[in-house]
Amino acid sequence: MVSLYRHLTERLDRPWMLWTLFGINLFGSIYGFYWYKDQLMMVGSWLNLFVPDSPTASSAFTLVLLLYALRRRSPLLETFAAVTLFKYGVWAVAVILLGGIASPDPFVKSLHWTDWMLMASHLGMALEAILYSRFYTYHRQHLMLVGGWTLLNDGVDYLLDLHPWLPASIAHMDGTIGVFTLGLSFISLSLFAALGLPPREERKWDFRMIGI
Repeated sequence: MVSLYRHLTERLDRPWMLWTLFGINLFGSIYGFYWYKDQLMMVGSWLNLFVPDSPTASSAFTLVLLLYALRRRSPLLETFAAVTLFKYGVWAVAVILLGGIASPDPFVKSLHWTDWMLMASHLGMALEAILYSRFYTYHRQHLMLVGGWTLLNDGVDYLLDLHPWLPASIAHMDGTIGVFTLGLSFISLSLFAALGLPPREERKWDFRMIGI
């Protein structure tokens, strides 16, 4: 298992790996926005900026992968992608599992095949964010900016009721889910402060920086 992990991490920045994951994340992001189509049409305003949480996160990471493949980097984009990719990856899995547990039907029977697909893809999102943390080049100010956006997003989601639609079995728990989401934001920011700020020899300082 250790050798398999080392084999994987040593190839994360190979061009073939970057382009493969770029394609996978691009497809997943497009599908994610399609998944939110009904909610986006219902909101139908500039507030749609806050609606598609997961596909926005995966789109940001798709761009990070593209930049790495082109030997470019954007510290702020790295920060946004890492924090939100992990946060919403974990969030989706937790909410789907909680919805299945709270359902009056047997747990396995309560989950559709799309639920299993979503859990697998969102676990992959969280894992990607962690695995690529060895390359990130952001600083504390980037985490502060992303932290401000993340907390604003939480406030809009749960004070204006723009959060992703919850499973019917836990729809009445939106207040509790909101507290969980806020806590997950702080966990995600703390995690990527610990993973992304300490110096590592793999960090892509030699890539040309674009943006801030």
